[in-house]
Amino acid sequence: MRSKWLLFAIFLFLLYTFTVNFILDPEATQFLAHKDKLPKNSDAWLLVMRIHTIFASIALLTGALNFLTPHRKRLHRSLGLLYCIAVLGTVVTSGYMAPTATGGKVTSMVFNLLELAWLASTFMAVLHILRKNLRKHRNWMIRSFVICFTNFFVHLIAYLLHAIFDLDYRDAYVFGVYGSIVINLSLAEYWIWRSARR
Repeated sequence: MRSKWLLFAIFLFLLYTFTVNFILDPEATQFLAHKDKLPKNSDAWLLVMRIHTIFASIALLTGALNFLTPHRKRLHRSLGLLYCIAVLGTVVTSGYMAPTATGGKVTSMVFNLLELAWLASTFMAVLHILRKNLRKHRNWMIRSFVICFTNFFVHLIAYLLHAIFDLDYRDAYVFGVYGSIVINLSLAEYWIWRSARR
């Protein structure tokens, strides 16, 4: 039951993401309004952002399906391969957008390091499944998968700090970036700890 509710929540989040980015604000006007440094080629930036959104959504969905639904080994491998491709696509597009991240260098550098950590954890997961070590494969996939929730936590924290505490949105966004990393790391290690106790 919990798995179904979590999948439903992820579906709603993806629906919201696509509605905002492709229907309500396709030019990313509100998002760009908070940036210190605007992209030099806005058309190219918007295209990359849309591709980034699609890849990140595929990573979130395929990762969730592999963790939360029972299926056959072949389907698990197919979803895993699609997840790896989506992670790579998300990282590449994020690298293009990082220099203009809201908050400047203090966030762009963190985003770049986070993307490297995402690649590294995904690589470790693949390496361990090739070595037939299922436990280590799962643990590294958990560490990889939680990074999919970075965008959600960044914007949630930024919104709460801005709306409730009236913190400047730029500063709230910076707190959101760093806060999301702490939350993701904590969730991953707690998930691994709980799995080990079962």
